Amino acid sequence: MRIPASAVMSAAEALGIELAPQMAERIASGAQAAVDAVAHASRHWGARANGEPGDYLALLESLAPEPSKMPQAPQAREASEVTRVGSMSSAGDFLDLSLCEAHLALAHLDPGFDRLTEAALERAQAMQSQTHAWLSIEPDAARARTTWLQTLAKESPDIVGRMPLFGLPLAHKDMFNLPADTGYRSPSCGSIVPSRLQSSGVATVIQRLELAGAVTVGTLNMAEFALGATGHNGARGDCANAWHPDYISGGSSSGSAVAVACGAVFASLGSDTGGSVRIPASVNGVLGLKPTYGLIPRTGSMRLSPSIDVIGPMARSARDLARVLSIVAGADGVDPHCSARPVPDFEQALQQPIEGLRIGLPDRYFFEDVDLPVRKALDQVRARLETAGAQFVPVEMPDVSSLAELSRAVVYAEATGLHAAMLRESAGAYSPQVRLRASTGLGIPAPVYGVALGLRLTILQEFVEQIFGHCDALFTPTIPLLVPRRDATDVGAGESLWPILARLVRCTAPINFLGLPALSIPAGRDPQGLPIGAQFIGRPFDESLLLRLAAALPTDIPIARPLT
Repeated sequence: MRIPASAVMSAAEALGIELAPQMAERIASGAQAAVDAVAHASRHWGARANGEPGDYLALLESLAPEPSKMPQAPQAREASEVTRVGSMSSAGDFLDLSLCEAHLALAHLDPGFDRLTEAALERAQAMQSQTHAWLSIEPDAARARTTWLQTLAKESPDIVGRMPLFGLPLAHKDMFNLPADTGYRSPSCGSIVPSRLQSSGVATVIQRLELAGAVTVGTLNMAEFALGATGHNGARGDCANAWHPDYISGGSSSGSAVAVACGAVFASLGSDTGGSVRIPASVNGVLGLKPTYGLIPRTGSMRLSPSIDVIGPMARSARDLARVLSIVAGADGVDPHCSARPVPDFEQALQQPIEGLRIGLPDRYFFEDVDLPVRKALDQVRARLETAGAQFVPVEMPDVSSLAELSRAVVYAEATGLHAAMLRESAGAYSPQVRLRASTGLGIPAPVYGVALGLRLTILQEFVEQIFGHCDALFTPTIPLLVPRRDATDVGAGESLWPILARLVRCTAPINFLGLPALSIPAGRDPQGLPIGAQFIGRPFDESLLLRLAAALPTDIPIARPLT
C-alpha cells in the first residue's frame, strides 16, 4: 500500500483542515514508514495475532510477577543520613541533597521551609537564562504554600515526618491541570494554541503530591504538545541542556529533566509516549522512569496518544524516584485505563539485594549502531552491577525492528484525532514542525491503526515470555548516540535531521508500544562532558526491580551550575 498525497489532502478537506500540497507530501512520506512497519509486522506476527485492544491492560496485569514480601528498612540508615545532612550550612546546600535527605533535614534539623523555597526560586532564576527550562517561575504561589505549611508545622510539629514531601520544592511539565482558588488552572502544553487536550479537574498526580506536602514553584518547558524528542519549541522557546546550552535537553519533558539536573527542584513529573521522560533524563544526567502503562492515573493531564501515554517521574536518586512513585501510583477511580493493582512500597523494596538477579544483554537491535563512548559507559555500569552480585546473560531477541514504527502508527493516528478541531481553528498558531507532526495521522489509514493495536497484544505476550523467561531485566542504551547539538537537530538542519531523530527514539519507542516499565539511569560522561544514559527494561508492573538495580549503583550525581 502506498499513501498518495491526494489521500492526505482529501482527509484534511473532510475535517476542514487547511493543508498546503507540500505539507501533504511530507505527511504522506512520514506516514508511509508507519504503514510499512505495520505491513511487516502483520506478515511476521499476523498468523498469531489475537485479542482486542481493550484486553491490553488486563494482559499487562496477567504478565506481572507475583509481589514479593519486602523486608523492613533498617533504622541505621536514617541515623547516618541525619549525620550527613547536619553538615549542611545553608538552604542552598540543602538543595544539593537528595529529596529523601532533604525531607529528613526538614524533619530533624529545621533549616527553615521558607529559606528552602527561596533557594529553589533563586536557583531556578539563575539557570533560566542558560536553559529556558521554566515557562513560569511562581514565587507568590510558592511562598503562600510555604507559609501555610509552616503554620501546619507549628501547630503539629510531627506532621513534617508524616508527610513524605513536606516543604520540598517540585515543579512539573506544563501539561497538568493545577489547583486554583476557583477550581483548576489549565496548562499551556508548551504552546500558544488554546489546548483542549486535558480531561477536566485537577490532575490526580498533582493533588497527591500536594497532599504529601510538596511546594510547586512553577511550570516547566516542554516540546509543544509533547510532539518532539529534542527540546526544541518554536512556540514558547527552546529548552537547552543543563550542562551546555549548545546541546539538546531532550524531549518532550525537557524542562523537567533540566530543572532536576540543576537542583532547582528535587523531582519532577513528565510524560513518556516515545521516550519523553527517558531521553531528557539521559542527556541531562538524572534518573527518569517510564512506568508500566496503567500504573499512574492520567486524570487532568494532557493527552497525546491515550493508548500509549504514561506519566513518569524524574529525580537524582533511585530512592527519590521510589518515594515519588509510591505517592502518585495507583487507581484514582476516574481514569478507566489505570490498574487497580495494589501499589507496593517502592522505597522499601530498595532494601532487597540484587545478588543473583539476571540482567539480559540483547543479541540484536538495541546494541546496533551505538556510539563507542556510549558502549564503554554501559560496560562500566555492567562491571559495577556484576561486582554487586548481578549476572549478565545473553538474550535472543524477537523481531522488534518494527516496534518503533508500530508505536508511531498508533501515536500519530490518535494525536491527529485529538488535534483535529484545534488544527481546523488555529493551524497557523502551531509551530510548523509541530503542525506537521500533529497532522501525520491524516496519512494513516484506520485499518492500519487497528491492526497495530491488535498486534500489540501478541507481540507483548511473546516478548515477555521469551525475554523474561531468561532474565529479570534487560539492559540497553537509553539513546545510542552522543548528545546531539541543538543546531544539528533544529528544522534548519535539513535532511540530516531525520536520521538523528530516528536514533534518539530507537531504544525507547519500542518499549512504549509494549507498555513495559523502563528506567534511564546516569551511566557516565562523553568526551564533551555531557551525560550518557543506560536503560533497564522490566516485566509489567516490576518497577521495584528496576529501582533496585539503580539503587545498587553509585549515587553521587553531580548538579549542573550556570556556565561562567
